Amino acid sequence: MSFSSTIISSLLGIPLGVFIGSTEFRGKAWVLRITNTLMGLPPVVAGLIVLLILSRSGPLGKLKLLYTVTAMVIAQVVLITPIITGLTNNIVSLRAPQIQETAVGVGLSRSKQMLYTIYECRMQLISTVLAGFGRAIAEVGAVSIVGGNVQYKTRVMTTAIMLQTNMGHFEFAIALGIVLLVISFLINAVVQRLQEGKLRDD
Repeated sequence: MSFSSTIISSLLGIPLGVFIGSTEFRGKAWVLRITNTLMGLPPVVAGLIVLLILSRSGPLGKLKLLYTVTAMVIAQVVLITPIITGLTNNIVSLRAPQIQETAVGVGLSRSKQMLYTIYECRMQLISTVLAGFGRAIAEVGAVSIVGGNVQYKTRVMTTAIMLQTNMGHFEFAIALGIVLLVISFLINAVVQRLQEGKLRDD
């Protein structure tokens, strides 16, 4: 689930962050303020918003997505996309002048300039995606609200840890926490190794 959420959020957040970071437009300051605010959106608020939208009386209630994995993915996307967008903007805004000068010099179109920017910043953007994944894999509040923590259906590792802790099964909760840390460590180790290999090639 966290992988799906991260992929969707990256497909939304990276192009948006590149556009904001490399383009001057009216209202950009307000867009940045809103993005920075949403980066700190409380998970329970995100979960509540998705709950209201997907509930029977909500605008998307007919889809019957509430208390499903799809609803949990939506909630995570709401949380992760602003983070990836904001971090991408920060990366691109620092390198945009140099990258755009090169792109314009070789006659790239606007769309190709965006792709070129993503390519030039790809190693830093991987770290941005990892930050989003870390946020997703640690999420409890939003996924609990929209998923319901239903056994064998919408219960994930973080909500299982919360449940086991509330039940007083601390040994099992700690074991699940260790598994979660190991998964996160292995993913980060693999990506770091790939980044180091790329830097040596460059």
